[in-house]
Amino acid sequence: MVDRSVLSRIRMPRRAVLLAATATAATAGCAVPTPRRRGPVPDPAPGLAIASTRRALVMQLLAHPDDDLYFMNPDTREALAAGTPLVCVYLTAGEADGLNKVPGAPRPVPDRAAYSSSRHQGLRQAYAELLGLDRFTPWRKSVVALHGGHRAEVNVLADGVRQVELVFLNTAMHTGRGRPGLPSLWRDRRLVLRTVVADDSPLERAGSYTYESLIDVLVGLLEQYRPTVVHTLDPDPDLQFSSEYERRRDSEQRGYSDHADHTAAGCFAWAALIRWVAGATGRGEPVPGFAVASFRGYYNRHWPKNLPPAVLERKAAHLVPYGGAPDWECGNPSGCGDYNVGGDRPLTNRKGWVRSTHHRYPGPRAQVASGPDGRLTAYGVLGLRAVRWRESAPGSGVWNAPDDLGGGPLAPVLGGAATADGRQMLFGLRFAALGGHGADNEREIVLLEQRSPGGPFLAWRGLGNPAAGGDHGRRIGTPVAVTAPDGRVHLFVRNAEKGLSTRMRDTATGRWSGWHDMGGGEVQDGLTAVVDTAGCVHVYAAGHHAVHHWTQDVPGADITARTQLTGSPVPAHAPGALSAPDGSVELYYRPAARAGIVVVRAAPAPAPRFGGYGPVTTAASPGGPVLLGRSAEGRIQLRTAEGIAVRSRGPVALDGTALHLGAADGRPAVVGFGPDAAPWVWRP
Repeated sequence: MVDRSVLSRIRMPRRAVLLAATATAATAGCAVPTPRRRGPVPDPAPGLAIASTRRALVMQLLAHPDDDLYFMNPDTREALAAGTPLVCVYLTAGEADGLNKVPGAPRPVPDRAAYSSSRHQGLRQAYAELLGLDRFTPWRKSVVALHGGHRAEVNVLADGVRQVELVFLNTAMHTGRGRPGLPSLWRDRRLVLRTVVADDSPLERAGSYTYESLIDVLVGLLEQYRPTVVHTLDPDPDLQFSSEYERRRDSEQRGYSDHADHTAAGCFAWAALIRWVAGATGRGEPVPGFAVASFRGYYNRHWPKNLPPAVLERKAAHLVPYGGAPDWECGNPSGCGDYNVGGDRPLTNRKGWVRSTHHRYPGPRAQVASGPDGRLTAYGVLGLRAVRWRESAPGSGVWNAPDDLGGGPLAPVLGGAATADGRQMLFGLRFAALGGHGADNEREIVLLEQRSPGGPFLAWRGLGNPAAGGDHGRRIGTPVAVTAPDGRVHLFVRNAEKGLSTRMRDTATGRWSGWHDMGGGEVQDGLTAVVDTAGCVHVYAAGHHAVHHWTQDVPGADITARTQLTGSPVPAHAPGALSAPDGSVELYYRPAARAGIVVVRAAPAPAPRFGGYGPVTTAASPGGPVLLGRSAEGRIQLRTAEGIAVRSRGPVALDGTALHLGAADGRPAVVGFGPDAAPWVWRP
């Protein structure tokens, strides 16, 4: 395959193109050379200034009222409980068919404006309780002017330093011609989508949006609030082939495991983020310093549930005030919540959406390395671009200002590996093209590699995509790489068929093989790769019923699918894996819907006590396995031979903390990011 510059294929609006083309002076002193470009790009070459972190703020870009409660908690709750201000932007009115049905009661008369108002009231009740206030606490309602003369209702509630703002753009869920509103707006350049005025809203006049104006309004909100973390829905849901009856019953779009509105909202959100960065850098401003977390939606229904009882109970409890009840005295004449999901119905609903929280791009947010002087170096994604932080002094836990390595727009998780001679390699999932109204929508895996150990980087290089078509290519996962003792670098990604694809770089020639489908059954994204003491590469992933395994018969042989690891509980996430001294590989993972931990090893042994939820990372140390995970309360915890340490100070951790045991003193170091999008180090 012919390599090409990865910064040459994005399609952007003309205005962003012109802005981006002017930004060339900010690259002086950069360690990454400017790649050759055959056309304008949204993100200029590496070496740009990065905006200093401001006050932490989380912004959620959502399709419907309740998407955040179903799909983004407990992440949202943990950030809010830690005092991080929250802004929720709802793209649709959520009016659906206008039926706010009470189970067991007669069918009501459809009223879209009233149903939208009732769902807004449910959100106010839910977030009031999340702030620790009475569910009927009054909110401050107002109308704000947005970019291009648009207007929206905004509700604000504060409790000391903690604050929630709800922004209702209220686009109609249907076009009036039998088509879904937001997905049609994404596809149809000519469409003008009206808005819905909810009952009891201070906004008295309806408006309308086009594709361009909606993205411009979202960019305007991003520029106004300057969030440090942005939550989005999944822009590229899994392929899912169901009967027409099942699809309609489960409210999923044809061929994919999510609601069509969720996918469109995710695409609009990512398009706005890309345009925000392009506009800022095109004007010569610093790269906005924000991190992104994208969340799966109806995907949750198709895979084992990953929240244990205590975490699930807390998450489901936040949907009780949202669902409300018709006999509540909330002060809203149109209704006191979304009665369709009131009471215990989120838990009894067979779809089980509330029982999981899945990140679209799982894995550690930081790739961590130790320098010769003992200082840590962390690589991550900030402002959709690859960034490097260096520790100011060995063991200080203080980071120098970040260095921009470019490469955007990137998904939030990088893969990493080191060559046999010690050169750092970073692998990213890049939004190579993202456009509505029939424009290209492509993803690709990209590589950034050091020229020499500890030295400058080469230009970004494209490694393509295991799928031939753009639609299947959008479904790939985050890259994971490992270097074998023979020097070969093995790269793995989950593909659209939910199996694994790989490329391998030869040691002698430095050339990459083509993409190869490794076979095996369906697995979730979030892969684990490890090399055993014999030099064989192993890959593990969580399937529907068991952990799936790929490995080599002997070092240097092809990696092939093996028998599923049956006989152990169903996994909720990909396992942590470490090479045992006896040549075997030990696995550590949380079972579906349970709080404990499962250990799979050659010699049976009791599982260590390590409660909580979410993925488990492990590494070998002289004292035995080190385990990193999250407690039931959302705190980061580390288990060593001395016991369990819980990180109780510092900013709450975003998803994807990294475990590093390569420091000279041998002490484990945990590197993560807080709601301010800044890295932290914890050495318990």
